Amino acid sequence: MLDRTPGIPLTEAEAKTVSDRLLREAIQTAPAVPAATSFRDHTPTPAVGDTPPVPQPDSRTVPQWATGIAVASIGIGAGVTGIGCGAWLVLEGLSSITLAGVLAIAAPFAGVAVIATAIGAAVSKAKAASITHVYQGTVIKRTEVSTTTNTRGMFSRTRNDIHG
Repeated sequence: MLDRTPGIPLTEAEAKTVSDRLLREAIQTAPAVPAATSFRDHTPTPAVGDTPPVPQPDSRTVPQWATGIAVASIGIGAGVTGIGCGAWLVLEGLSSITLAGVLAIAAPFAGVAVIATAIGAAVSKAKAASITHVYQGTVIKRTEVSTTTNTRGMFSRTRNDIHG
């Protein structure tokens, strides 16, 4: 035991000495606890009565509607779990998208789109060059329009007749 004046803190060496002593005392005075073991009783079960055991078949009946509900709930649960896993995978994948990844994925599709557009434009121009007009005769272009307006009745129905 250290003789110390109350209120003055211990030094590092004194504190280590006191803690080591307290630990030694606690370990020496601790009661010995037996280790936990498993136990199996091998004595035979006593027979009650002289009647031999009789098989008892399971004769519980479950209504058809209860079986249907049980099967449907298992199916719905599995389906919802699958949908949830799929959504998680999609969202996990979307959260890790970078611009370089998007460009790497989109580049082949953009190339195919450019080629398809070029082929479509070439086909369109080839068709436009081979069209011949089948119209023959003079073309008359009229720019004057004469109309007749008749407004009649209480609700003022207007009717315009265009004469050419």
